Amino acid sequence: MQLFRELLPQGYRGSSSTVGLYVRLLKEDAVPPPPPRPVPRPRKVARWITTDPGHLHPDTALELKQIRTACPELQTTVNHVRTFAVMMKHLQGQRPPDWIAAVRDDDLPYLRQFAVGLTYDLDAVTAGLSLPWSSGQAEGQNTRVKLVKRQGYGRANFDLLRKRILLRT
Repeated sequence: MQLFRELLPQGYRGSSSTVGLYVRLLKEDAVPPPPPRPVPRPRKVARWITTDPGHLHPDTALELKQIRTACPELQTTVNHVRTFAVMMKHLQGQRPPDWIAAVRDDDLPYLRQFAVGLTYDLDAVTAGLSLPWSSGQAEGQNTRVKLVKRQGYGRANFDLLRKRILLRT
């Protein structure tokens, strides 16, 4: 009861019988272990892997490190993904063939499938990772035109669509 009275001012909202039961378990050395931490969802782990390690919260980085040590395949995958991210960030277009060869050597079927897909158009991949130009502007304009078209679908004719597109440019 003394322990229960000390816990009440600290915000404990349980009953005295619960405290008594726990004390009895402590005396018998039969305290159950704490519940295991929930396993993070695969999508969340994938986001942690693709995030720059310097931008991860320290708790998240620790949890990812624990997951990586438990699974050697994931450790290898993280290394390959981060190497590819460095190639993209620093425009290192000469490195994809070596990266593809390294991925082929490991037993990672989905990453290997991605690497094989890169070989189908290696010239475009090399150009994309070497040149400072981007087709982002053109793709953005296509997306905008499709949005305007969808907004007017069934309500207007081609003349209005043409005016809306030309007035926004």
